[in-house]
Amino acid sequence: MEVTPEVRNAVARAEAPVAIDHRARMAVFGAVLMAMFLAALDQTVVGTALPRIVTDLNGASLYVWVVTAYLVSSSITIPIYGKFSDVYGRKPMLIGGVCLFLAGSWLSGLSQTMNELIAFRALQGLGAGAIMPVAMAVIGDLFTPRERGRYQGLFGAVFGLSFLVGPFAGGWITDNISWHWVFYVNVPFGVAALVALALLLPNVRRQNARVQDLDYIGIVVFAAGVVPLLVGLTNKGVLNSATGQLYNWSDPNVGGLLLVGTLLLAIFFFLESKAKEPIIPLDLFRNRDYSVSMVAVFLFGIAMFTAVIFMPRFYQTVRGISATASGYYIWPLLVGLMGGSIGTGQLISRFGRYKWLMSGSSVLLLVGAFLATHLTASTGNWTLWLWLLILGAGLGPSMAGFTVLVQSFVPLSRMGAATSTLTFLRQIGASIGLAIAGTVFSSEFQSQLPTTLSQQGVPNPLISQLLKLSGVLQGVGNGAGLLNQTLPAQVQPLIPHIISGVNNAFATAVGSLFWITLVAGSLAFFCTLLLRDRELRHGRVAETVVDRAAVPAVT
Repeated sequence: MEVTPEVRNAVARAEAPVAIDHRARMAVFGAVLMAMFLAALDQTVVGTALPRIVTDLNGASLYVWVVTAYLVSSSITIPIYGKFSDVYGRKPMLIGGVCLFLAGSWLSGLSQTMNELIAFRALQGLGAGAIMPVAMAVIGDLFTPRERGRYQGLFGAVFGLSFLVGPFAGGWITDNISWHWVFYVNVPFGVAALVALALLLPNVRRQNARVQDLDYIGIVVFAAGVVPLLVGLTNKGVLNSATGQLYNWSDPNVGGLLLVGTLLLAIFFFLESKAKEPIIPLDLFRNRDYSVSMVAVFLFGIAMFTAVIFMPRFYQTVRGISATASGYYIWPLLVGLMGGSIGTGQLISRFGRYKWLMSGSSVLLLVGAFLATHLTASTGNWTLWLWLLILGAGLGPSMAGFTVLVQSFVPLSRMGAATSTLTFLRQIGASIGLAIAGTVFSSEFQSQLPTTLSQQGVPNPLISQLLKLSGVLQGVGNGAGLLNQTLPAQVQPLIPHIISGVNNAFATAVGSLFWITLVAGSLAFFCTLLLRDRELRHGRVAETVVDRAAVPAVT
């Protein structure tokens, strides 16, 4: 029997939502991977350059806003770009996001004041908000559910690689060239990715989409709610200049903003329930597996960044490692994260099963987190590296696995919105986790310090005086210079004992943060047990209901 072009096209669509030549597909995948790497790298490469930037631009008071501006603008736009990519197509949204990111990178490099840098970092974030979710949706377009695991796993590895490369690249460029080039270096790689995307990426869009049906009011209310929520969470980890302590949850700059953001988001979800084309489709949450996956991703977001953020700080303060080198002392965590992400993707692609992979990785996370709660100042490097390796291996599968699952539970016409919701929840989880971690760390350090100082033979009157310097003592060098200047000559021989006591309190406080990881990981493990273990096939997953009213058009 003769095979007609129509039959061949039908077979191609059964194999993958969008059928293109294999070579072109790999070129598009490479370009998408490059764009995502640049966006991920930008979150880590700036960290080691910030002290020099703040010094040159005389902007210590605005230090945190260089990061916050990027976080807020990218978080706001993640669900919006995802929904727009379903309606207008992936290609214009991804290309537009890369262009905004490159423009923000170039202008950030040109910045002459802190206000300019903050504004251009926000522009970078507007571009990054498109790159992350739309890039993952493109993989959903180009590969079958069974294949997606293999390629989404590489996306998880990209984040691990960015944590490995970023601190060194940022420090080396700042020390040997100029901090301006931390931003300029994005441009040539971004342009190469842009050319490949423009030439090879097919545009997938819905045939029956109507621009007037988009939820524009919801977009405005969503932005108005997310901004105070993220700024409030960020402020929770910032020292109050008036008191020298972290802001309390009840402070208007924290609790007040969180309350405003929560109320506006409640209004947003009410509007979404009535909208014709919602930014976050609430009806998808009726699917149990979809809902469970989204909650698990949020919980893994809470669990993930405690180790990534606080372990370099432990190495710098307690072990006296340089800022650049401290990023490499957490290499087992990153190896575990990358290996777990890639390995899980490969196993999902090979066997088409996912439930016990996700549950098993959660158990590894719990084991690693429990071990890390025993951290002390004297914990050996090899022991700590083993703990971090186990922890990373438990976290890595969540980077790729849940993306594959969520994309398999929804029709193609809503894949962009679903993927962006997942990315958004992971980012919000990370923000909440870091806010909680900052509070727990400060409280635990303050409570442990009198005990650890007393164990080192420091007299009680001096302990009372040192408690007022807890913020300084947490810094690199434990405030040794200040102690030499302020302490009377007769007690200066006690400084080594003071520093030893401070380091013991610091290590205990960092170890206590892994209880947050343990609690969030336990809840995530429970979520994985609720998943139904359906087989991912080389076509669409068996239980997915195809949205026949919204057939995608490829241009």
